[in-house]
Amino acid sequence: MTKAERTRETRVRILSAACEVIAEVGFEKIRMRMVAERAGVSTALLHYHFDTREKLFAEAMTHSFAQTGTELEKDAGSVPAAVILARILRALLPTDPELRQDWRLWQELWVRALRDETAQRLAVDLYDQLHDWVTGALRRGVDSGEFAPCDVDATSTLLLALCDGYGIRLMLADPRVGLDTAQASIWGTVARTLGVAPEFPAV
Repeated sequence: MTKAERTRETRVRILSAACEVIAEVGFEKIRMRMVAERAGVSTALLHYHFDTREKLFAEAMTHSFAQTGTELEKDAGSVPAAVILARILRALLPTDPELRQDWRLWQELWVRALRDETAQRLAVDLYDQLHDWVTGALRRGVDSGEFAPCDVDATSTLLLALCDGYGIRLMLADPRVGLDTAQASIWGTVARTLGVAPEFPAV
């Protein structure tokens, strides 16, 4: 392994550890030492890569986001647009332990963004990327004839808002909202616009 590869591997290990610790204790309680211990590196090495908690948090969010994007792009060229869109929507909800961790990070970002301009810019930038994922699936479906022509930007904004709303209820373990209910409601809301069956596709 080259020095550059070792450096990248160390950064990834640190960022993964940071995601875990921030999700567990929250940004306000996190200490760099806690992340270093979880990553199995010295505090000095951690500070070499990330000199402040704020920079570590921002890169941890971006790292977590990129991991989700990588999973969504697998075999994307060989499945119907409806399945791609359903996968994206499912990934935008806290449907498994890893995505619940991502959701905790998002909630930390939302709180910070209310008071910190840098966090606000990061949140808006990440939402832009989410918007691109959803509009990409919508445009693919429209172009292939799988979806009826629609305002893809407005539809994407609606889908993201629905995912945020239902996701919060799922994170709260609200007994009125289960995963199946959330997925069915989100899909059913846009199914008529897209000209597809109202049932959430098997993914």
